[in-house]
Amino acid sequence: MDKKEIRPRLLVFASGTKDGGGSGFETLIEAQECGMLDADIVGAVSQHSCGGVRKIAEKHSIPFFYFSPLHELLLSRYILRETKADWIAFSGWLKKTKWLNPKTTFNIHPARIAFGGRGMYGIHVHRAVIDAYQKGLIKDTAVSMHFVTDEYDKGPVFFEYPVPVYPTDTPEILQERVKGFEHLFQWVITDMVIHEKISWDGKDPESLIVPEGYRFLPKKQ
Repeated sequence: MDKKEIRPRLLVFASGTKDGGGSGFETLIEAQECGMLDADIVGAVSQHSCGGVRKIAEKHSIPFFYFSPLHELLLSRYILRETKADWIAFSGWLKKTKWLNPKTTFNIHPARIAFGGRGMYGIHVHRAVIDAYQKGLIKDTAVSMHFVTDEYDKGPVFFEYPVPVYPTDTPEILQERVKGFEHLFQWVITDMVIHEKISWDGKDPESLIVPEGYRFLPKKQ
């Protein structure tokens, strides 16, 4: 095969639910299928053995792997060996996961990283954002992407896009608005990462590299 034809191999960790979910994962698939995301999605991982993520993977003929936290290290090594993945994208992944390479593992988060950490996922994030907004502490929320370390939401942030919050918002309404922006940007920034236009050495936060003129880094407080 011509070297130019070799595309990055992307493995997606997406929790979904027992009944559905996985919309971010499916958006990545659709971007790949229409040629906008220059990658081969080589597998999907979920802690729900027969949930929404598995249904999406089977619909698109993508290998599915059930992930049990009790066997995390063995499963991580097995899945990486089976898929030969170059990159791992967390897309709605709710489990703290160790043993993965921080240089090649990245996550999308439905708020600024200030609203991150243990238990800050899904609707919980948006409830916290609404509470802060009503107290006058913030004016908007955001979609963020960052590299993944062994600590919750601690890797360097390489993408942050503001999303408005309105006085009439409920956490559920805000969640849907943020999700729309996630779907709009996730595949674009993912493509930049897996083609190393955005990179990190996995150790020093100051080693983060982004393209010249890039406008999506979080503003320093």
